[in-house]
Amino acid sequence: MWTGNTGKGDISGWLGRPAGRAAWAVPAAVLGALAAHTARVTSDGGMDNAIVVRAARSWLAGGDPYDDPHFLYFPSAVLAAVPQALLPQAVLRVLLPVVVAGLLAAGWRCALRLHGVARGSRLGVLGLTGLAACFAPFGHLVRLGNWTVTAAVALPLCLLLAYRGRWVAAGTVVGAAVALKPLLAPVALLFVLAGRWRALAAAVLVPVLASGAAALLMPDPAGFFTRTLPFLLRGDDGFVRLYEASPAAVLPRLGLPAPLAEGLALLAAGAGVLCAALRWRRGDPGPVRYAETAAGLMLSAFLVSRPSYDHYLLVVVPLLLAGLPYPDSVARRPGFWVALVPQLPGVTWPWLEAAGRRAFKDACTLGVLAVTVAAANAGRRRRRAPGGSGDRSRTLEVDSGSG
Repeated sequence: MWTGNTGKGDISGWLGRPAGRAAWAVPAAVLGALAAHTARVTSDGGMDNAIVVRAARSWLAGGDPYDDPHFLYFPSAVLAAVPQALLPQAVLRVLLPVVVAGLLAAGWRCALRLHGVARGSRLGVLGLTGLAACFAPFGHLVRLGNWTVTAAVALPLCLLLAYRGRWVAAGTVVGAAVALKPLLAPVALLFVLAGRWRALAAAVLVPVLASGAAALLMPDPAGFFTRTLPFLLRGDDGFVRLYEASPAAVLPRLGLPAPLAEGLALLAAGAGVLCAALRWRRGDPGPVRYAETAAGLMLSAFLVSRPSYDHYLLVVVPLLLAGLPYPDSVARRPGFWVALVPQLPGVTWPWLEAAGRRAFKDACTLGVLAVTVAAANAGRRRRRAPGGSGDRSRTLEVDSGSG
C-alpha cells in the first residue's frame, strides 16, 4: 500500500498526511452549495435527468420513450428511472442534486482507494474541493443531473475490483453502468487486453439481458436501434452540436470539411487505443497502470463519440488526479494541468464567452488531456517488482521507479 513518503523533497508525503476532520467542512460546504443552487434554479433537479424521467413517465402512461429524440439511453434506463418518475417534483428537485454530488464524491473515494491513498488524507480533501470548486464540468454535471455520474462512479470502482483480482465483479459493475448509460462500453477493451474473458462476458451480458428484457416491455422494442442509434451516428442535431467537444464536431465549425474532421478524429482515437494497449503490455504491477490504461481508452472514445460533452471528463480526471502521489503518474505532467486551465470557472476567454462556444474550450481540454495520457502510455517502460511481480502488489516504488 502507498506509504505517503516517496523521497526527500517530494510532495507525496505531505499529501498523504491526515487532513483532520474539520477540513472536511470545506468540500462538504462546496458540494452543499452546488446542490442547493441546483435545487433553487431548476424545477426538476437537472435538465438531462429530466429527459430520462420524462421517458419513464411516458412509458408509465402507455407512450413510447423513444418518441423523444434526445432520449439516448437503452430501454433498461427507462425502468431504472421509474422510481424518480413516481416522486413528487418538489422532492426530486432537492433530492437529485444531493445524490449526484454524493455519487461524484463516492467516485473520488474509489479513485483514492485504487491508488492506496487514505480518504482522510490531504489529497482526499483538497482533491474533492478542487474538483467541485475549480473544475467547471463538476458543477455542470450536478446542475444537469446527467447520468454520466454513474460512469464516474463505476469506472474507478471497476478498476479497484480488477486491481484486487475480482475481475468478474469488475465486469459486472461496467455492465450495470452500461445498462444505465452506454458511456463505459470502451472499457471492454481493457478486459480484452488483460485476457479476462469472463469479465468481458459479464460486461456484455448484463446490459444485453437487462435491455433485452426491458425492450420487451416497450411499445417499440427496437426503438433504440431504429431511432436513437441513427441519431447518434448522424450527430445532426443543431442544439446538441453547439456543445459537442469531439474534434469531429468542433473542427467543422472552424471550416474544416466534416469528412476530414471525422477522419482525423478516428486516427487520433486509434492512436490513443494503441498507446493504451502499449501501456498495459509494458505495465508494472501498480495501480497507475490500471488508471492510465482505462483513461487512455475512454479519452480515445471521447474523441470520436457523438455527442461528447464536457462532463464526460469527470470519468477520467478524478481517476488521474488521485494518482498524484506517484512521481511518474500523468497528474505529475504539465500537460495534465494545462488541459484543465480552460475549465476554470469564472475565467473569461476572448470570443468564447457565449455558452454555445464553450465547446471550443472543452475540445481543447479533451485534446490536450488525450495527447498527454497517450504520450505517457506510449513512453512508459516495463519495470519489475522487487521480490516478485503480480497485479495485486501495491508498492509505490514499483510504480514510480523510485527507491
